[in-house]
Amino acid sequence: FSVDSATLTRFFSFHYLVPFLLIGVSGVHLTFIHESGSSSPLGVNANVEKVLFHPYFSLKDILGVVVLLISLLGLVFFAPWLLGDPENFIAANPMVTPAH
Repeated sequence: FSVDSATLTRFFSFHYLVPFLLIGVSGVHLTFIHESGSSSPLGVNANVEKVLFHPYFSLKDILGVVVLLISLLGLVFFAPWLLGDPENFIAANPMVTPAH
């Protein structure tokens, strides 16, 4: 068994196309939920008691994404070393090579 060019090409293609496929499936799913409505575990069938998808759930999702991005940007800009490998902080020495 060996990994050659064909395997790497297929693996790259798979990892490149899967996110677009997931976005498409999620979009179709949201469209169907938006058109037909979702079922309620409480058994609420009246339209008056249902909560609209937009603007309530849309704004809730947007708020979640914004909070996630702000916390990620805070980590990246104010504490970038927290997730780094400790060996990256060792000064480079051209006379010493790492063990292979």
